[in-house]
Amino acid sequence: MSDTSAWTNKAIICDALGRAPDIELGSVSEGWHLTRWRQFVGSYTLPALPDPLFTVHIAGKPQVKTWDRDSWSEVSSIPGCATIVPSGQPTGWLVDGELDVVTLSVSSKILQAAPAADQFKRMRFAFADPLGVALTRQVLAELYAPPSDGREAYVGALVNALKAHILHGPAAGRHDDIPTSAFSSYRLHLIMNAVLAKPEANHSLEEMAAHAGITPSHFCRVFRKATGVTPHQYVMKARLDRAQQMLTQSDLPLSAVADFLGFTSQSHFTRAFRQYADSTPSEYRRRGREALQ
Repeated sequence: MSDTSAWTNKAIICDALGRAPDIELGSVSEGWHLTRWRQFVGSYTLPALPDPLFTVHIAGKPQVKTWDRDSWSEVSSIPGCATIVPSGQPTGWLVDGELDVVTLSVSSKILQAAPAADQFKRMRFAFADPLGVALTRQVLAELYAPPSDGREAYVGALVNALKAHILHGPAAGRHDDIPTSAFSSYRLHLIMNAVLAKPEANHSLEEMAAHAGITPSHFCRVFRKATGVTPHQYVMKARLDRAQQMLTQSDLPLSAVADFLGFTSQSHFTRAFRQYADSTPSEYRRRGREALQ
């Protein structure tokens, strides 16, 4: 990549992704620039940006990770989550499917006088921000609506409201102190990350639905609409992903791996693993070790 020291956030992202944004607008006097990006499966490296970036995950697959020190983050971003990328910090991204995000760059000069500027000095990945997400979605709705008198001023006011919201900083209370609807992307995000953190646990449909505050049948419909898979398929994938790690990174017998991950028997584990990885656990372990030699 060429020298990016004098580039804008937009120019750097364009260079990293190899494409222009789907839509963009900005205000030099107000110190912001808003863009929408749609990207597909792959890993991407984003050089340090001159201005901090507020990002809203609008749509796409719920398996977006960021590089965290020496590995991909265990936590994933899903539609409805927000992320803050500070200026001056290179970042890495792993996209498992289509990604649809809106980014709002805020001038570093404006942040110098903002009371909550400290929140932009560190990476904040995949956090819940219902108001920020709602404002972003409303901006998009107006941008794609038929032209009308006063729309430009209205969109500018919405973006300035979004900028004011993120400059204000997070609420003093915890996220779960804020009243929510019967179901939200934030709750789904917590459930999915709980599965990824401990795939071996008993993540029953009834338990996950209870955490979401809805009935099991409703939870299945919402979960599948958001992720493209059923809750059971998501748990099984998390277990088999962990099985792949255990097979290549440990000498545990297959029976112990199967038992640890909650399979009813070694044969059940072998059938599920063969269907997922197109090989038996033993073959997968052997090939993994040969690759390391």
